Amino acid sequence: MNTTILGYPRIGARRELKFATEDYWAGRIDAAALEKAGADLRAAVWTELRDAGLDAIPSNTFSFYDQVLDTTVLVDAVPDRYRHLTGLDRYFAMARGVQDVPPLEMTKWFDTNYHYIVPELSPGTRFRLADGPAAKPLLEYREAKALGIETRPVLVGPLTYLLLAKPAVDAPAGFRPLDLLDELVEVYAELLERLAGAGTAWVQLDEPALVADRTEAEIAALARAYARLGALPSRPRLLVATYFGRVGAEALRVLADSRVEAVGLDFVTGPDNLEVLASIGGLPRRTVVAGVVDGRNVWRVDSRRAKATCAALLGLAGQVTVSTSCSLLHVPIDLDAETSLDPAVRERLAFARQKVAEVVALGRALREDAPAPSEIPAPPAGIDHRVRARLDMLGDARRGDRAARFAAQRAALRLPDLATTTIGSFPQTPQIRKVRADRRAGRIGEDAYIQAMKDEIARVIRLQEEIGLDVLVHGEPERNDMVQYFAEQLDGFATTEHGWVQSYGSRCVRPPILHSDVARPRPMTVEWTTYAQGLTNKPVKGMLTGPVTMLAWSFVRDDQPLADTARQVALALRDEIGDLESAGIRIIQVDEPALRELLPLRRAEHSAYLQWAVGAFRLATSGVADTTQIHTHMCYSEFGEIIDAIGALDADVTSVEAARSRMELVADLRAAGYRNGIGPGVYDIHSPRIPSVQEMEDNLRRALQAVEPGRLWANPDCGLKTRDYPEVEASLRNLVAAARRVRESLSG
Repeated sequence: MNTTILGYPRIGARRELKFATEDYWAGRIDAAALEKAGADLRAAVWTELRDAGLDAIPSNTFSFYDQVLDTTVLVDAVPDRYRHLTGLDRYFAMARGVQDVPPLEMTKWFDTNYHYIVPELSPGTRFRLADGPAAKPLLEYREAKALGIETRPVLVGPLTYLLLAKPAVDAPAGFRPLDLLDELVEVYAELLERLAGAGTAWVQLDEPALVADRTEAEIAALARAYARLGALPSRPRLLVATYFGRVGAEALRVLADSRVEAVGLDFVTGPDNLEVLASIGGLPRRTVVAGVVDGRNVWRVDSRRAKATCAALLGLAGQVTVSTSCSLLHVPIDLDAETSLDPAVRERLAFARQKVAEVVALGRALREDAPAPSEIPAPPAGIDHRVRARLDMLGDARRGDRAARFAAQRAALRLPDLATTTIGSFPQTPQIRKVRADRRAGRIGEDAYIQAMKDEIARVIRLQEEIGLDVLVHGEPERNDMVQYFAEQLDGFATTEHGWVQSYGSRCVRPPILHSDVARPRPMTVEWTTYAQGLTNKPVKGMLTGPVTMLAWSFVRDDQPLADTARQVALALRDEIGDLESAGIRIIQVDEPALRELLPLRRAEHSAYLQWAVGAFRLATSGVADTTQIHTHMCYSEFGEIIDAIGALDADVTSVEAARSRMELVADLRAAGYRNGIGPGVYDIHSPRIPSVQEMEDNLRRALQAVEPGRLWANPDCGLKTRDYPEVEASLRNLVAAARRVRESLSG
């Protein structure tokens, strides 16, 4: 009974990778220094995993930005517009853009909050193994070998890579990236042969796409790919890892019929993988890598259940290896760093290091037929009967007629066509972060903190008025994160000091831990928003995070349905919205960027999810008058699949990421007959480049093909907290100028 994990966090226990990468971007260190920082982090991880007692250790899970982008570089699928650059400059240009070249699109990795850089392919794409003998998986394997550590290189599988890719804008109609499978597989074949020559015993090919619905053509492509790779005369043994849910029986049968030596299955989010495995007669001559320790949540493993699953597998597989359900990329690194958590919550948790220990302990217990490791303590009594009674009493959550609301808001707010606004946050300067840190450390008092926040809010309001925006925001200087800020003020949540998780690139977040019933003991945003509104005659938006996003970007209790927890969060937000409205705030934005993210990977489960997700949003927002305008915001997901659900939210205005995806959402809106207000982002804030007035004007004119001027808004595609003020000011001035140009051309 061997033990392994499918991947490990790469940011470092103290976010060393984040700081080194940002130093490189800022020109404070050179490429050699950044490469050394990466090598040091890799060596530390491999050594830690060896010393923890794992039997098999993964490599090539490190990345300076994203593993899908690494694969694009590995197979030289680099679009021509980046080829004038070299090395890390080219790599980061694809992720972040440069002034004259926009970046590749970015979207969510399946149903997680991790973002990947979308490959952009065309019939002219010519794959090759970039750097040949110096390819990244080979280099990292040799690095570990030099430390005396044997590793299993991890690659994004060829099928998943192509299914996650999108056609280039100039690709002919009907082209699918999957059309390039045979050419791509030949590059994988070359790489596998080189790895075998270097002494590699095993390679892991990640194919999480197999847990989503797949067509007959895609299953045939899977069979073709692994028939070719399995037949290589010289190759390492192959582990095909699936995760994030239940693998399809057709796909599993293909793998069973292939020559791959091991298959990874997720028994946490896909417990019925046992049934799927039994339905095809098991894998009697294969190893099943059993994902029984949760790689996506922070609760300790139920060791009795995990041991029972592994025991059941012994009758269905030639060999069983105990593993995590997916890479541990999605959880914080070390629970031991948290000294302030409630002990009743803390004793139920496991972060990455603790999960590795759980895997090792389970493997030992199974090998020795010993009792399961210690059991999880009973959950704390976190029931709020008042909240549950209120939810039982609430009836249908609906607002008034859309047309009547539109007319009432138009009369009350008196906004121009193509009204301009931002999504919410403004840059979080080092000075603002220092003030928050000084307050936490007790170096300044509450009065000094409040005055510093008010000074920053006043500065942001003046700046927006000077730029000429129509609807203002207070800039959110008091907020560390759009989820954590609210979690710190709601009962039922715990927050960490060092529980960082990578979201994309150098962006790290500290997901809160939702462990009990949720309640709002007091208003959370009213004081800051009303202060900002008192500084201007223009409307200031109240800014809240929606119930689905609060769940998606937290580690959520697993002892009740997500739908029930979402309604509790929605009730707390409903109370906050009511207090904002009573204080005179007439525009309130409830962000739901994770609405698409949590969409189940199987279509059969979409309807049930969307019903409760939409219901939670409507519960939160349906208690306001027709004259109060409700906004929502979504970003970096494929929204075409849920366009009807976006409409069902019944928000008066929806702002959506659209800059990187070249306003593709416009076609979806046109097809769906969307009638509410829409703000398709015309400015990509995840890139340091400053888009021109003409670029933003072109985007607005594309949007006007589907949205009438009175319902179209001009805004960035996300909050501005990660950007610097010089680029933000220049970009917003261009945004206002573009909106004015289009507005004037329409009136003329």
